Amino acid sequence: MAEIKIEKKKPIWPWVLAVLLIAALIYFIFVRDNEAQVENRMQIENTTSADSTGN
Repeated sequence: MAEIKIEKKKPIWPWVLAVLLIAALIYFIFVRDNEAQVENRMQIENTTSADSTGN
């Protein structure tokens, strides 16, 4: 009789974890940095508009 070699499936969890880490890295680099820039612009606009009115 011939032997049938059975290979165990490799776990998928390391791939899922890697994808989540990459997604988190992309979020912190692009989205969070953009939010900080928008917030800084808003603060600058608020201070300059108050200064220009002479109040």
